[in-house]
Amino acid sequence: MFRSRTIAAVATTAALCLGLAAPHASAASSKYTLVTEPADKYQAIYSLINSATSSLNMTMYELTDTVAEQDLANAASRGVNVRVVLDVNREKSNNQSAYTYLAGHGVHVVWAPTQYAATHQKTITVDGTTSAIMSGNLTSQYYSTSRDFAVLDSNLVDIAAITKVFNADYANTSITPTDGDNLVWSPTDSQSKLLALINAATSTLGIENEEMADTAVTNALVAAANRGVKVHITMTDNSSYHTAFNQLVAAGAVVHLYSASASLYIHAKVIDVDAALSSHRDYVGSINFSDYSLNKNRELGFITSDSVIDAGLDSTLASDFAGGTNYTG
Repeated sequence: MFRSRTIAAVATTAALCLGLAAPHASAASSKYTLVTEPADKYQAIYSLINSATSSLNMTMYELTDTVAEQDLANAASRGVNVRVVLDVNREKSNNQSAYTYLAGHGVHVVWAPTQYAATHQKTITVDGTTSAIMSGNLTSQYYSTSRDFAVLDSNLVDIAAITKVFNADYANTSITPTDGDNLVWSPTDSQSKLLALINAATSTLGIENEEMADTAVTNALVAAANRGVKVHITMTDNSSYHTAFNQLVAAGAVVHLYSASASLYIHAKVIDVDAALSSHRDYVGSINFSDYSLNKNRELGFITSDSVIDAGLDSTLASDFAGGTNYTG
């Protein structure tokens, strides 16, 4: 997690942060629910964990939430088969406490396969019926200030694909993931599918991401702006990405930034294509715009044309964009 905020900044003005949140913490259609953070305060995720009756599979880049850890242990104590995969290549030191606690409380916990640069995926699957596909980690110290989203997916085709990959990663065996109805995986196909999503935009592109470090993605956004698409990008400022921001602004994109000390940190990873049009498409997931995230990490994202998910993302992205400061180079 690429954060440089001080403790004071993390603690500042929760009211401002909540004021920028979507009007509703979640919005649901028949198979999919959008959860918006920090408005929901991770209550939907806790509820999902606590609803498990037979099985719970979790893949998590970073786990430092003692409430979630206790909920996982409680699930194991009531007979749920709880299996957890935690990143080891980047986050072992942060995950070690959770690993030790879970292993001592009946949870089957393993370190992630080391062939990936990082296991940056954040997914929880309960009872083979619902998967939470998340942009946020289970890191409670950031809950009050991080813009993040999760999709609760009850599409059984998606869940079967997610479970198949989880089983392979848990056993440390190789696998080529399949996409179900809505999925996109790193390192398998995320770059090609996210570029195709950007390239399909005809009217608007709303972007939130923690990174802007992949040349192919930047070029695709530049091309979209050049062909007349209204490109709005909202991020937390990082000087590492100013070269890309300059290219984007020169092409006509509008970049709005939050300072690293602001009370809202843009950790979400969203592509919102042709908002409010019948052609709308949306991506939410763990995948940042970087070569590592797209091509070297284990990551999972969700692409949908669901109108309720689209409306929820439209509302929050518009609010976040309005709250940022215009970048002019």
